[in-house]
Amino acid sequence: MDVLYGLAKDFVFREAVAFLKGKRALTSEEYRLLDGESRAKAFTVSGYTSLGVLQEFLDCLTKAAEEGTTKEQFREDMNRFLEEHGYEGINPWKSDNIFRTNMQTALNAGHYKSMTDETTMKMRPYWRYRTAGDGHVRESHAVMEGRVYRADDPIWDIWYPPNGFRCRCMVVSLTKKQVERMGLHVETDAPFDIDYSTGEILPKFPDKGFSNNPAKSVWKPDMTGISPELRKLFRERKQPEGGEAD
Repeated sequence: MDVLYGLAKDFVFREAVAFLKGKRALTSEEYRLLDGESRAKAFTVSGYTSLGVLQEFLDCLTKAAEEGTTKEQFREDMNRFLEEHGYEGINPWKSDNIFRTNMQTALNAGHYKSMTDETTMKMRPYWRYRTAGDGHVRESHAVMEGRVYRADDPIWDIWYPPNGFRCRCMVVSLTKKQVERMGLHVETDAPFDIDYSTGEILPKFPDKGFSNNPAKSVWKPDMTGISPELRKLFRERKQPEGGEAD
């Protein structure tokens, strides 16, 4: 595939690598203490408490983005490391989930940066949400299929993919002429349902834990309620960037 989402893939992959390199490995306990935005920039894997193991997961994912490592090679490398350090290897499903979710997050973050360049924003000011378009698309994501919003619409702070584990959705940028030629309607409202028994409007959201734009979020931990010991730990590790892989 020579072009990713209609833009030069080399740029997108470079930004994807930078995104992964900026993440910070945290234990699940530390991860749960963060606010939503900070979680988008942190990295953890459920079931592991050793920062050395978590960092190895992150390093292997970064290598995959940098060198084009396959998900099979990722699992092989991780299982070798885990078994050498006294852990059981990860099963194919969990490995696939970790790999796909994190790689898709990184690629979408790189794509976001390429689309928000000042010149690109002027030339292609509209974004369209696309699903994979097959029988595996989850209902909660299908509600956004084909919807077009301005690139600067706040909808993208919530609905920029990935919007769930193993999400395959993407966003494509469009020119004004493309929108007009395809007869697309530029929306301003987020998808919603109506409770006809009460008349209440119920906004639709991505999967739990994914209602944010990881490419846009900044590393800003919510220190409320955090013990002095953990607060000190965060200060020592406070560097640019770092979602949970499960």
